[in-house]
Amino acid sequence: MNATPPADPGDAHPEHGAPETPPATDHVTEPVTTPFAAHQSPYASGQHHQPWVHGPAGGYATTSHTAAHATAHHPAGPQSAPGRPRGGVTKPIIATALLAGLLGGAVGVGGSALLNNDSSGSVPVLSSQPDTANNAADVAPGSVTYAAQVASKSTADIKVAGAQGSAVGSGIVLSPDGYVLTNNHVVAMAGSGSTIQATTSDGKTYGAEVTGTSPSYDLAVIKLDGASGLTPAALGDSDGLQVGDQVVAVGSPENLSNTVTSGIVSALSRTVTAADESGSGVTVYNGLQTDTPINPGNSGGPLVNLKGQVVGVNSAVDTGQAASGGVQAYGLGFAIPVNTAKRIGNELLQDGQATKPVLGVSGSLAATNDSEDGAQISAVQSGGAADQAGISEGDVITKIGDTPISNYADLMAQVLTHTPGETVPVTVGSGSDARTVQVTLDSAVDKQQTTIAESDGQSNQPRSPFGGFGGLVP
Repeated sequence: MNATPPADPGDAHPEHGAPETPPATDHVTEPVTTPFAAHQSPYASGQHHQPWVHGPAGGYATTSHTAAHATAHHPAGPQSAPGRPRGGVTKPIIATALLAGLLGGAVGVGGSALLNNDSSGSVPVLSSQPDTANNAADVAPGSVTYAAQVASKSTADIKVAGAQGSAVGSGIVLSPDGYVLTNNHVVAMAGSGSTIQATTSDGKTYGAEVTGTSPSYDLAVIKLDGASGLTPAALGDSDGLQVGDQVVAVGSPENLSNTVTSGIVSALSRTVTAADESGSGVTVYNGLQTDTPINPGNSGGPLVNLKGQVVGVNSAVDTGQAASGGVQAYGLGFAIPVNTAKRIGNELLQDGQATKPVLGVSGSLAATNDSEDGAQISAVQSGGAADQAGISEGDVITKIGDTPISNYADLMAQVLTHTPGETVPVTVGSGSDARTVQVTLDSAVDKQQTTIAESDGQSNQPRSPFGGFGGLVP
């Protein structure tokens, strides 16, 4: 999701005016490679521009290597020449124009030589032949083209404008009359005095209202006003995914509608962490990892398999340490598994609110010690699920079911993969001291993000995958 704060009248925005004409010598002296440096800054979020996109403010932040939500800030690119406007779209256009000019010169010289040596004075006539065989194959199920065509019909662009700024994201059409699933961080700033607009694949724009939100899962449902005849998305099964499966993302990165990118599922279960709104902790959930390019504005849009079935809700990207001047990361996008989204979406549609499982413990990102993985419990809720199962303060949880737990973020993310009231085996300790207890998870209405404290109780300004409003969300 792209989120843009209200403009400061004192700020200059070169992209809003006509770009200055570069000196004529620039086309001779400027290295051809310069424009491509702009692509080193992948994205921030829904969430957006720092989301939770990021493009994870509206985004989220930090990730251990098991974490997700990436930085919401676009890493600094190369310095622009003095007097030259800096704009996100201008750089690639300038790069193309420069290459076209250089290539045009080469073709011109070759063309002149060819014409000068042609005594007949005749020139060739260029024509194209349709590649009917390839076209027929490309639109069959199992191809990226097919998946893109199917998913695009059920994808909507979402824009939110309010007193706190604006946000741009994507959504997944759930019903012909206009219920649409998106990320919570895309609509987080919606409220009194704000407006939501959604544009569907047929080009029609509708006003919309929030039906319900689930902050812990970063999901929300909105309802388009007066919509009818829309094409609902086909939902797949995220539990059936395998690492290496091809997937396609559809959405409006950088406000470019109906953009399609493709890649693979690169991991099935990642702990995604992102800075919370106060900056004093991180929000966490479990997500799919993909190398499919996801950028600000993709937040809330579909990640589909080659049958065009939705297998995830795009939500975050990790750009590594670029925001703090470190190494730039690529190909680390994250999506909420559709099986999780189905449960939450159904509850939001029926009740306007969703529930989440509760273990009844608290802790922090602080490691138990240097030699042992696990989540150390600093407090146990009296009478809660963990307490009733015999878990005590100071215990170190090392597994939820068969999934190893490295730290407290992993613990919270794995708990959220289960449902309220479900009984799950929890392993406490390791080695010969390990014991497994059965915990029946409590239930709570999901009204706020599931957060955890940093090891020192202060925010380390973790990387945000979204990018946008509140520094939480692409």
